[in-house]
Amino acid sequence: MKHLLKSIMLMGALAAGMSAVATLPARALVEINVNKGTVEPLPIAITDFLSGDGIGAEISSIVAADLKRSGLFAPIDKGAFIEKISNPDASPRFEDWKVINAQALVTGRVTQEADGRLRAQFRLWDTFAGQQLVGEQFFSSKANSRRVAHIIADAIYERLTGEKGYFDTRIAFVDESGAKTQRKRRLAIMDQDGANVRYLSDGRSIAMTPRFSPSRQEITYMSYESGQPQVYLLQIETGQRELVGNFPGMTFAPRFSPDGQRVIMSLLRDDGNSNIFSMDLRSRTTTRLTNSSAIDTSPSYSPDGSKIVFTSDRGGRPQIYVMGADGSGQTRISFGEGTYSTPVWSPRGDLIAFTKQSGGQFQIGVMKTDGSGERILTSGFQQEGPTWAPNGRVLMFFREAAGSGGPRLYSIDLTGRNEQAIPTANFASDPAWSPLLE
Repeated sequence: MKHLLKSIMLMGALAAGMSAVATLPARALVEINVNKGTVEPLPIAITDFLSGDGIGAEISSIVAADLKRSGLFAPIDKGAFIEKISNPDASPRFEDWKVINAQALVTGRVTQEADGRLRAQFRLWDTFAGQQLVGEQFFSSKANSRRVAHIIADAIYERLTGEKGYFDTRIAFVDESGAKTQRKRRLAIMDQDGANVRYLSDGRSIAMTPRFSPSRQEITYMSYESGQPQVYLLQIETGQRELVGNFPGMTFAPRFSPDGQRVIMSLLRDDGNSNIFSMDLRSRTTTRLTNSSAIDTSPSYSPDGSKIVFTSDRGGRPQIYVMGADGSGQTRISFGEGTYSTPVWSPRGDLIAFTKQSGGQFQIGVMKTDGSGERILTSGFQQEGPTWAPNGRVLMFFREAAGSGGPRLYSIDLTGRNEQAIPTANFASDPAWSPLLE
């Protein structure tokens, strides 16, 4: 299943003379400017995709939910629809959709091929210009119908915002169940909307800090099954697991390099100091990058691999520092009140997300890569562990509200105005967002 890729779904242009993308004049294009500080959600009508067994309506409802959760779209209640779409290949009656202020319209059909595969087709229309924006089709097994829906949502998101979508992704996290004093912590994975949960460990030993490889469906994580923290690599689809290495002392927060060839982590030595090391996964050679008497931890690479952001208390309390990938030029970039932790470089390269503890509150925020422009997106009793969506527009983190008994997952966009709870059956922590699936 490692190669359950979009290419298998045979994405292509719709039949009946329809091109994959119809380019419109700039003046006619309905679009969303995601670079504005506050974005008014775009009213969009998403009709039930025609099908014989209800799966079309299921797919279109997942598309609508994805787009709504982004905060950039406002799906219109189906009860307001005037036209009933009976032929998604024909142009809709645009006046009927303008009346209900549907600035964009999505229609579609799902059929079953002779070989048992599903064929899902959709069209995106600009109702005020009276033109088609996108038309595509996908082939998939019925078991992968949710993926088809996420891919369609990504295509709509990209066409209307100019940015890559992030719906066809997965979240690795730590599932927490049982009494707080005897909490079972299992590695788990799910779709970005909380569906299709699958457990990757059995909970007999504590698992922590899963992190995705940027180049393949593989995670690195920590386990205490030997009584000491050890770093493992896990192939998600095959379940094949590999020990990265045995390190003396404590190991913290392993992360991949952008090319997936190295793992960076902090190691606690007998002298009580925690420093940052990188390991080449091919040769298994380890390189020490910091050598201070302080606690250096939580390293994260820039997307081009040239720099590393990390936390250090060498200045008296934990603050954020940046250095070259070889450990050179270690420079402090945060100077705010409180303490900083868990810095993570945006996949766009423009921002660093962090956890900040100040005034009795835990905060999730972002700053520019030189430390300027700090913005707090959300505050809470106890929250931490930001992870970026692959398009760099949304963060996920975990929060434990006072008296709640355990942590839950949340997402928030860069405006700080669109916070969403991510449904999980049990308590959940340590989320890690995958790259877009292929």
